[in-house]
Amino acid sequence: MPELPEVEVTRIGLAERLRGARVRSVHVGSPLRWPLGVTARTLHDLEIGELARRGKYLWMPLAGRVRSGGLLWHLGMSGSLALHERAPPPRGRHDHFELVSSAGTLRLTDPRRFGAVLWSDALDADPARRLLAGLGAEPFDAGFDARALHAGCKRRRCSIKTALLAGDIVVGAGNIYACEALFRAGIDPRTRCHRLSLVRCERLLVALREVLAEAVALGGSTLRDFRDTDGSAGEFQINARVYGREGQPCLQCRAPVRRIVQGQRSTFLCAHCQTR
Repeated sequence: MPELPEVEVTRIGLAERLRGARVRSVHVGSPLRWPLGVTARTLHDLEIGELARRGKYLWMPLAGRVRSGGLLWHLGMSGSLALHERAPPPRGRHDHFELVSSAGTLRLTDPRRFGAVLWSDALDADPARRLLAGLGAEPFDAGFDARALHAGCKRRRCSIKTALLAGDIVVGAGNIYACEALFRAGIDPRTRCHRLSLVRCERLLVALREVLAEAVALGGSTLRDFRDTDGSAGEFQINARVYGREGQPCLQCRAPVRRIVQGQRSTFLCAHCQTR
């Protein structure tokens, strides 16, 4: 957490407001996961381009007469970005990176400091290339279909829930969204990947796309720290059908929702509606 929907909500909230703005100053606070990679002064007066997302990373292209490239942002486990178009409040102890632009002050708040902001000369140059190389397909890419998901699953012997969280077949299915997609697809999260049929992979891909689209529309999920760029909490978790509902009746069959542990992560399922 934050996962793909929260990062996409962040991108949508920033893209138009920051496009064409110029960087005025940069403040780097407590160290994050990786160093910035350049001195903050070298980013001054660069123009912000069209924000893009890859998996859980945000790419902010920056261009100037002397230097061009961009910043790769990652919100880690507890980060969020807020854009203050007027004078921002004083920096707090968890505000670790600040980019002041002609469009306002963009501030990264990250209580656990697993997030990152780092410079890369291009998306296909290191360090961005190295960090993005292992990511799977984007779930909404037209070229990624049930056959591609099925082919990826055939190469794996782990559970389908574990494979979804790994993100090397398809990105975006964090814990809450993997639980919800598997429930909608009627697939037990303990099912071995290589045993999934093409038909079940098709159901899973449809369900995953539905869940992620709904999450984006509802502003993502806020389980603890996440806020959108204006400080509002996400609401998808309120509408979850199994996640966080241990012992409550399944919304389809009324059997109690179960909680199990997979890879040290909580998995929620209905053993009646989801089959192996």
